[in-house]
Amino acid sequence: MDQRVGLFVLLAVGLLCLTLAPVSRAEDLVEDSLGDDMDVEDELDLGMAGDEDEELEGDMQDEAPSAPKTPPVPKVTYKAPEPVGEHYIAESFDRGTLDGWVVSSAKKEGADEDIAKYDGKWSVEEMKDSKLPGDKGLVLKSRAKHHAISAQLLRPFPFDSKPLIIQYEVNFQSGIDCGGAYVKLLTQTPELDLDQFVDKTPYTIMFGPDKCGEDYKLHFIFRHKNPKTGEFEEKHAKKPDADLRTYFTDKKTHLYTLVVNPDNTFEVLVDQTVVNSGSLLTDMTPPVNPPSEIEDPDDQKPEDWDERPKIQDPAAAKPEDWDEDAPAQVPDEDAVKPDGWLDDELEYTGDPDAVKPEDWDEDMDGEWEAPQVPNPACETAPGCGAWKRPMIDNPNYKGKWKSPMIDNPNYQGVWKPRKIPNPAFFEDLQPFKMTPFSAVGLELWSMTSEIFFDNFFITDDRNTAERWATDGWGLKKAAEGAAEPGLATQMLNAAEERPWLWVVYVLTVALPLVLIIVFCCTGKKKSPATPAAEYKKTDEAQPDVKEGEEEEEEEEEEKAEEAKKSSTG
Repeated sequence: MDQRVGLFVLLAVGLLCLTLAPVSRAEDLVEDSLGDDMDVEDELDLGMAGDEDEELEGDMQDEAPSAPKTPPVPKVTYKAPEPVGEHYIAESFDRGTLDGWVVSSAKKEGADEDIAKYDGKWSVEEMKDSKLPGDKGLVLKSRAKHHAISAQLLRPFPFDSKPLIIQYEVNFQSGIDCGGAYVKLLTQTPELDLDQFVDKTPYTIMFGPDKCGEDYKLHFIFRHKNPKTGEFEEKHAKKPDADLRTYFTDKKTHLYTLVVNPDNTFEVLVDQTVVNSGSLLTDMTPPVNPPSEIEDPDDQKPEDWDERPKIQDPAAAKPEDWDEDAPAQVPDEDAVKPDGWLDDELEYTGDPDAVKPEDWDEDMDGEWEAPQVPNPACETAPGCGAWKRPMIDNPNYKGKWKSPMIDNPNYQGVWKPRKIPNPAFFEDLQPFKMTPFSAVGLELWSMTSEIFFDNFFITDDRNTAERWATDGWGLKKAAEGAAEPGLATQMLNAAEERPWLWVVYVLTVALPLVLIIVFCCTGKKKSPATPAAEYKKTDEAQPDVKEGEEEEEEEEEEKAEEAKKSSTG
């Protein structure tokens, strides 16, 4: 029985662990993310507070019994990230101003006058539900307006022998209905004017999240310069296989990272996890390099070209006994009318209980007739009315005669234009060497406001990027983790969203408990053993005395014999 109970307990615990939401590990997140960033003053404060608590507890020991202390949840203190290492821009907005950023005052070409202006509002402020007081970011404040803002880099990015790494944070505080949160790396040109930043401003790379309706996207687009014509063409990365919905709907801060390497490989990461990767040469649409051959646009299919693989046999002839007029079905001559068939009864008859309405006008409505109802006389009969033989398939039916199909002796295959060398062909084996860019910008339209951006960072060193991510986004992740609800709250929230979880809870918790109680508490009770001294002297068989009791009786008998010997001696 103990083994069965153990199995039930293990089953309950296993199912519960598989079905419930993972328990929040806020303290571990804080320890992993903060590292050495906890202020010394905060540690001292915590230590002093601990000393005061110990003194107070010592004073109260005589008054009441001590209770176990619950360790306090670590408090995450915000500290602005500081760039360490080579970088081209490092913007955390913690100065509280838009210094260094230019809000576009341009108008969008080809749009109505009332929506052509880039008059969407920007602000530097904390998140509405900030878990890190003091942490500020760039917030898109308007809805249904064009927004454009940009900033110069410390120096242009050259695309030489080091990778490009760009990362920034986004939080859709109010969700997102239709709008983007992507960035553009603006191409370095003499004509670049950030005050006139619009959708047609040349860019080198566009990267980031975008959504409209149920279409969730994570763009990576770069503009490739044709070495023959000098024209630019957008190249789009393949769609990520990962489900992106959560990043748009959970109202958490997410870190978006793009890495483009000199070997023409790329990686797209969300929260430091790769969600898309590939090669600039093989995983972009349209391809960077055009085909070496194309179909000749001037080639035309000859008039006598035969593409028919099968044709009707011209030598075939219809057999003389082929009857094309034979019907597909004929009456069954072997059928016999069932006994009891009522030939003189109709299947339907007038309702005898029907009464002509009082407002019936025979001049207007015609002669009144009772509505038809099934004939009661036919309910027990096999049928009513005139009997007809049932129809069966005609064994002599052949249908219209057609010539059988045979292989076409003149078949030439499906015609295709001949191939000719592609006059536009080129081979660029280093698409990584893109046009340098000198500014980063956000040019967006959104039907939802309060989109929070933070911690823009561009570098060519992975370690520098990871340090910036740890000091910025890692701190936010720790704070959000510390504020997550406990297991019970997570279970209730999950059940509110997915009511079927209540069934899982019952099956994994209540049912095993009931089974354990049944196995443990409903067994047969054993009657207590009767002491040997209380048995009557009788010749009837008595229960065996326990081994320990027998040994005690033998010892007592030995002592009695020795005492008797000593007394008689």
